[in-house]
Amino acid sequence: MAAALGFVTSLAVNNCNNSQQKLKMEFCNASTIPDSPFLSSKTRFFNNNLEVKNVISETRSLTLNPRCEVASGSASKAMASSLSALELLKTSAADRYTKETSSIVVVGLNFHTAPIEIREKLSIPEAQWPQAIGELCALNHIEEAAVLSTCNRMEIYVVALSQHRGVKEVTEWMSKISDVPVPDICRHRFLMYNKDATQHLFEVSAGLNSLIVGEGQILSQVKQVVKTGQGVPGFDRKISGLFKHAITVGKRVRTETSISTGSVSVSSAAVELALMKLPESSHATARMLVVGAGKMGKLVIKHLAAKGCTKIVVANRTQDKVAAIQEELKDVEIAYKPLSEILACAAEADVVFTSTASETVLFTKERVQKLPPVSSEVGGRRLFVDISVPRNVGSCVSDLENTQVYNVDDLKEVVASNKEDRLRKAMEAQVIIGDEVKEFEAWKDSLETVPTIKKLRGYAERIRASELEKCLSKMGDDLPKNQKKAVYDLSVGIVNKLLHGPMQHLRCDGSENRSLSEILENMHALNRIFNLDTGISVLEQKIRAKIEQNQK
Repeated sequence: MAAALGFVTSLAVNNCNNSQQKLKMEFCNASTIPDSPFLSSKTRFFNNNLEVKNVISETRSLTLNPRCEVASGSASKAMASSLSALELLKTSAADRYTKETSSIVVVGLNFHTAPIEIREKLSIPEAQWPQAIGELCALNHIEEAAVLSTCNRMEIYVVALSQHRGVKEVTEWMSKISDVPVPDICRHRFLMYNKDATQHLFEVSAGLNSLIVGEGQILSQVKQVVKTGQGVPGFDRKISGLFKHAITVGKRVRTETSISTGSVSVSSAAVELALMKLPESSHATARMLVVGAGKMGKLVIKHLAAKGCTKIVVANRTQDKVAAIQEELKDVEIAYKPLSEILACAAEADVVFTSTASETVLFTKERVQKLPPVSSEVGGRRLFVDISVPRNVGSCVSDLENTQVYNVDDLKEVVASNKEDRLRKAMEAQVIIGDEVKEFEAWKDSLETVPTIKKLRGYAERIRASELEKCLSKMGDDLPKNQKKAVYDLSVGIVNKLLHGPMQHLRCDGSENRSLSEILENMHALNRIFNLDTGISVLEQKIRAKIEQNQK
């Protein structure tokens, strides 16, 4: 029994014997760090308090990029070099990177920040989203990822082990897949971190960040991110939780406000724009060609029908989707033509809407200039309304004398007509979004205590097992099994009793009236008291795992 009591004493004083060496780091002002093309002014704003001297020069030598070729030499030397580089990362001035906690970061471009000429080069088809997630998560400082690519935006959401390096790696990846130079991406991108990134996605899902405020298609696209990401390695707990919560927010905003009433889609705005450019007397008789019968094409057809247009031709790869639309809109004359006949169809059309996923231009200047002129009854100019990204109509087509081309960026003219009403609705929605951001951030921050709980439990268990072994060895080999079990149960009970209080102060399940800040303070206190170094070791393990994986 004395040995058992010794176990308790050991648990209490063991931590005092642990060495607590602290690394010394030199700091200097951010102004001494050279400007990097990967850091925008907004990025530097988050990093202008303290910077580590010589970080850039010391970390460039690290072989951390999976897309970089391994230097010549044996595999063992490469592994040793990488692991020694990791030690340098831990002990050099760059140690600040491993002391960071993981962050949710969005690196994006949208119609506010980048013209369509840039956005179309960076767009990623939905079928390639899983592959993109895999490539992003193969980067050394990216743990989770998701892609939201639409006609108005290209946004990469990641959980980054280091904000600065994560942004750099994602930006370089975007440049690699698009051939857009890094400086050009930096010029047009926006960066948001943690709470700001969360609020941004919630606003996107609610339709507040759309060209047409309140439009419903973006919510469907956010849902598609979750659907596509299910089961994809890298679309994990934090990013998945973020997008699922964004769907909830989008639904709630549309239910509790009137933001979705009126003309609330890119397709409806495209129809409105076309009719604004046509003489009012020709609205019912103008010949309409819709190229593509997907979701956006179908909405164009419906809005044309609602506006009283009676002559609609739909060009599509297959007839199935067009037949379904014809069945739904029996009172409207809708003709189907194969996609191979689009030039012949365009020759007989006054207005051409394009909304396909084609990555090649369907209407070039050479093809369009061969088309016959249109009647003066429709203004004497053939209109092309291209709502595809990448664009289906060449930009130089508008150079032709009797042709006018509009793309998604030109829809702002329609949007401006009801600006005041949209701002009022947006203010109502922001109240809801603010509440939802707080709820998500509380959930996300509560995850920070999980590693500490595991570390503390493991720390106590190692001491318990060690002291139990010492106790049983002193009590002799002939100790009856029932007594051994009693001593074992005693050790387990003591550990559980001692850990019960600390564990309760780390849990954020709503059963206690503790604030999140108090719980996080308790977490940091336990890390210090028991020398757990959870934050450092978790990131260290993740970076080490990535390095070892990239050497295989």
